[in-house]
Amino acid sequence: MWHWFRAIRRKKILAAPFPGEWEKHIQNNIQYYQHLDNEEKKRLQNLIQIFIAEKDWLGCNSLELTDEIRVIIAAHACLMILALPNDYYRNVNSIYVYPTTIISPESSIGFFEVRTSPVRGPTPILGEAHHRGPVILVWDAVERDTRHPENGHNVVYHEFAHKLDMLDGSADGTPPLTTPEEYQRWSEVCSEEYQELCDKVENDEPVFFDSYAVTNEAEFFAVATEYFFSKPENMKNYHPKLYQVLQGFYRQDPAQKFFTTQLP
Repeated sequence: MWHWFRAIRRKKILAAPFPGEWEKHIQNNIQYYQHLDNEEKKRLQNLIQIFIAEKDWLGCNSLELTDEIRVIIAAHACLMILALPNDYYRNVNSIYVYPTTIISPESSIGFFEVRTSPVRGPTPILGEAHHRGPVILVWDAVERDTRHPENGHNVVYHEFAHKLDMLDGSADGTPPLTTPEEYQRWSEVCSEEYQELCDKVENDEPVFFDSYAVTNEAEFFAVATEYFFSKPENMKNYHPKLYQVLQGFYRQDPAQKFFTTQLP
């Protein structure tokens, strides 16, 4: 019964035309949008309409949420699932948006807790994805990443990659895949690439990815996703095997799109 009501509600949402101002926000800010064909653009617009309508949005620290903020965040998140058989991020209920970098409080020791690692002090945060909670984003970071995709950083791609990773119950750097062969290939390629990155960072050698990717396998997947959508041609050139497994998961080939749409 719930699925029936949801389908009816979504049909009503999509009956309304996609607002012209929303499309302007996308055209002016989302580089990848220019490389989509008309069918893909329409599908993305449908995803955005439902995503914005179904998620709870909260502006924090006096931030006034505008259509521009919602649309730019939603467009990035929905680009990631454009070719996936999806249910609109079923594990995302709320999105909290702060105006600028926030500082997490120092973690405390619970009454019955025995520490096996140092207590984490206050930490600057640009975004967070909670397993059974909201996605937290900092708007000035989103704006900066949107204006400069050439840097490879995108906090929306990063945090929503974590939510995709969490769909199978854990954040371990392996999102839900389809076949045993896919899992085997994913494990082989990602383990090799992750270890190679860790070795290079440890030896102060130059690396393609942000060194934050060596934190753990979950961060490696999130950072790789940022580069896959922001700097796809470079990633395909420097890390072809990793690009290929991400291409298989997301069912998109952004490097090819960027290349073909730039041809004279």
